Amino acid sequence: MIQAATKICILLFPICCWLGLPVKGNAQEVNDRQVTDTLTSEPPDSLILTVLATADSIAMQTITFPPDNVFKPNSTKAVLWSLVPGMGQVYNRKYWKLPFVYGGFMGFMYAVTWNGKNYQDYWGAYQSIMTDSEAYNNLIKESNGENVEYEFNKAWTDFLPNADHKSAVNNVNYQNLFKNRKDYFRRNRDLSIILTVAFYFVCMVDAYVDAELFDFDISPDLSMRVEPVLSPGTRFDARNVGVSCSIMF
Repeated sequence: MIQAATKICILLFPICCWLGLPVKGNAQEVNDRQVTDTLTSEPPDSLILTVLATADSIAMQTITFPPDNVFKPNSTKAVLWSLVPGMGQVYNRKYWKLPFVYGGFMGFMYAVTWNGKNYQDYWGAYQSIMTDSEAYNNLIKESNGENVEYEFNKAWTDFLPNADHKSAVNNVNYQNLFKNRKDYFRRNRDLSIILTVAFYFVCMVDAYVDAELFDFDISPDLSMRVEPVLSPGTRFDARNVGVSCSIMF
């Protein structure tokens, strides 16, 4: 009985395998067809073109070109304009600097003029007192010590209205005073001229630098903040009130 059953199983096994193969093969074909259909439902070329077109449209929207009429100063022209004091700042459209430029020039020119005038006055006084001293002494020698009249030059007598001019003309202290003040005002006049020329070149350099850095990007966070501060008291000193100045950049 057992042998008969064994024979039947051996005979049925190939039949079952043959019946199972078509089912497996059909399932695999169906799966492959579905994968193929899924992959080819959206062509790769059209997808890439869509992405590139979208990127190009976004880039064209974000890129902005400056208008043609935006002012951009030229550094060479700024230097040429600055040969006339203040015109370089006007060319760069930095009008707020004009008061400093012309105020500086007026101050230096006033210093040159004032020191020059005083130098001329004391130079004339020194030359006059030395000339009057020599002429007055020669006149005394010629008159054999008699009382003589001599009209002294007002260039130095105006500085000494209350002094005895006959004795002051030979006073070494007065002579040295006029000489020292003459040298003092001459030195200040020359220094004022040098500073005026230096300030002129500073204005030219300022116009050049302004033109070069006209469109230099400065961070918008750059700011200065001023606020009151109350420092706490200690056992050494009481509370103090002050001002805090902070620069953010």
